This record gives sequence, C-alpha cells and structure tokens, in this order.
Amino acid sequence: MKMVVFGSLNIDKTYTVEDFVRPGQTISAVRMEQFCGGKGFNQAIALRRAGNEVFFAGAVGQDGGMLLDNLDRNGIDRRYVKQTAGATGHAIIQLDARGQNCIIILAGANGEITPEDVEKTLAGFDKGDLIVLQNEISCVPQIIRCAHEKGMIVAFNPSPYDGKIAECDMTCVDYLLVNETEGAAMAGVEAPEAMLEALHARYPHLNVVLTLGGDGSMYQSCDGQRYACGVHPVQAVDTTAAGDTFTGYFLSEMLRHGEANRALRMASVAAGIAVSRKGAEPSIPQYSEVQAIVG
Repeated sequence: MKMVVFGSLNIDKTYTVEDFVRPGQTISAVRMEQFCGGKGFNQAIALRRAGNEVFFAGAVGQDGGMLLDNLDRNGIDRRYVKQTAGATGHAIIQLDARGQNCIIILAGANGEITPEDVEKTLAGFDKGDLIVLQNEISCVPQIIRCAHEKGMIVAFNPSPYDGKIAECDMTCVDYLLVNETEGAAMAGVEAPEAMLEALHARYPHLNVVLTLGGDGSMYQSCDGQRYACGVHPVQAVDTTAAGDTFTGYFLSEMLRHGEANRALRMASVAAGIAVSRKGAEPSIPQYSEVQAIVG
C-alpha cells in the first residue's frame, strides 16, 4: 500500500504570549519562533514517524525551501509538490501560558492546486492505496471524488471546517476524522454518542474517528462497533500538532493491524507526547517512543 498526503504546506510563525490578544488590544509577545507546518505537512510527518513510506502532494511558493528541505530530511517523497511564483501558505499562531493556541491561516500556494495537479498526482497511485486529505488546499472535492473512483482508501480530516465541506461527497470517504467542533457541525448534535449515531445514520459506510480533547477519543466502524480511549496524561506545552499527530498514528496503526483499540491507544499516546513539546513538526514523536509506552 502506498500512502500519499495531499495537503497543505505552511510556515508557522508562533508568538508566545501570556494571554490571547483581545479586540482593540495591543500586546507584546514573549518571543517568536518559526516552524514548518500545515495540517498536511504535520500529518505526513506523523505517518512517516509511525514507520510508513509516505508521498506528499501539494504546493509551496518561492519562500518554501525550508519545507522542501524538511520533507527531504524526514524521508518523505515530494515528487508531487510543485513550486509556484507566489508565497507559501503560512499561519500566525498565538501560544498562551496554558499551552493553548489560536491560529490564523493564509492559503498562499495551498490555494493554487489545479485539476491538472490532481490528475497528475493520482495517476501515480492505485486501488487500495491510502490518500489523506484536509481542508487547507484547493480542489479537495475533486480529489476525494477522483481518489474514490480509483478505488483508493480516502481519509478526510475536514479541518478547518467551513462552507466548502458541503461540496465534498462523503459517500466517497472511508475514514472521517473530526474533533468535537467539526463533528457537531456535521452531525447537528453536540453529545459525542449522539454525534456518532447521527453520522452513522447519515453515512453508514463511514468509519468515524472523534477526538474529544481532554475526554479522549472514540471510533465507530462502518458496521456500528464503537470504541473509546482516554488521553495520555501529560503537562501541555503546545497543542498545535496534537490532532495531526493523532490522525497520522491512528491511520497507520489501523491500516497496519486493523485493531481499533490499539490504534486509538497509539494515537492517544503519540498526541500526548506531541502536546508536551513546543512546535508542530518537532513535537511529533518517533514510533519507538510511542511503542515504549504502549508496549
């Protein structure tokens, strides 16, 4: 099985602050640090560090050299990454004293994926290969549809959640990975159990992963079986890449062994390790670190 992440490549500018800035307020940051990021990039790193061969498809601008170098250093095949004439996508991140964050994203080159790019990329993959998608690039509905038509396993993390999600055909998705906010928006209810019930009733073919922050995570298979897992307790330092780390490790373990309980546990531990460290990519653990805890 080949694995490809078709997603975003961002330069993350992280500003450490005491508290998030409020409307009309000007504050001083303690410091600014710059990291490679983007949900697609982070999920690809997590898949790779979980022990998989990973391809990346996406776009960077003329200032995207650090991202390309980082993909290379991590052993991720970037033959499907194009370079545009404009700017790379970037994120402005506020990180407060409690380790929480708020983020502003500019699409940049991520918004320049074309139908031709989709066709060219998917030509390199076959039935049974995995494609992982988020909502930070253009052409997502087309990618989902075309990958499904090829018989690929389609994993979709509809984040950030906005009106474009309604254009995506969920009947073409195999694994849906959502947090509480995204799940509530899609299901129309807020209680976790009710979310899963509503999503199963609406999309009975879907395997759904629901992350619940401090309350852990849940998984519901397409046959209605349900599993739950608590969090791996740590002192939170930076939650930026937690969800992406969870996504990469869950998909890796689930597709490798098919054991939902272990996949949830591996993903929970990996995400816990990630939030105990600063930054996005630097915080994502190696498989050996996670396995040492899970056993």
